[in-house]
Amino acid sequence: MNTHHKSLSSPITDADFVFENTPVRVIINRNCPQIQLAGLQVGPYEEGKEYEIPFWIANELERTGIARLREEELLDIKKIEKTLWKEKVQQTRQLAHIEPDFYPRLRRLLANLKKQANNNPEKINEYRKAVGVANDIANVRLRKIIYLASSPEQPNQTLNDLTKEEHRLYEKLFTLINQWKTKILKGAEEP
Repeated sequence: MNTHHKSLSSPITDADFVFENTPVRVIINRNCPQIQLAGLQVGPYEEGKEYEIPFWIANELERTGIARLREEELLDIKKIEKTLWKEKVQQTRQLAHIEPDFYPRLRRLLANLKKQANNNPEKINEYRKAVGVANDIANVRLRKIIYLASSPEQPNQTLNDLTKEEHRLYEKLFTLINQWKTKILKGAEEP
């Protein structure tokens, strides 16, 4: 049982690792000399200027107040509500396009909102709403992935809108469902 859990969490862990190292744009809040960060030299940075740096470095600089992520780099409730709407208007066998790093960004949005809700009770409703929308997105996409996996093998163009995490899930479900069908229908082959 544990190996199944590991095999499904691996693409999620991989996606998080890739996302952490993806360049994002930040605006510097104050001058900052060159600093050592986890064995790397970063900076110097000039106040008011924009830089493109890996997300994990941007996150550290933001945490210390040196930088802020540009708005378009962040997910918010409005963006995930729009994603849910786009997903719901698609046909049963068609997935809406989402960015390859949608889930890592979504996990970070939820973690950030949870932290805000823990420090500010007024933010609890915002956090709960975001969790609800995130669950709806996952459930709608999961139903479509299960439908696709239980159908004959899909052409690549149908699977193009799956994220890497979803594609791995689709492959595992497709294999499992087809093995099950083969065993259930054993002896039903045409003579």
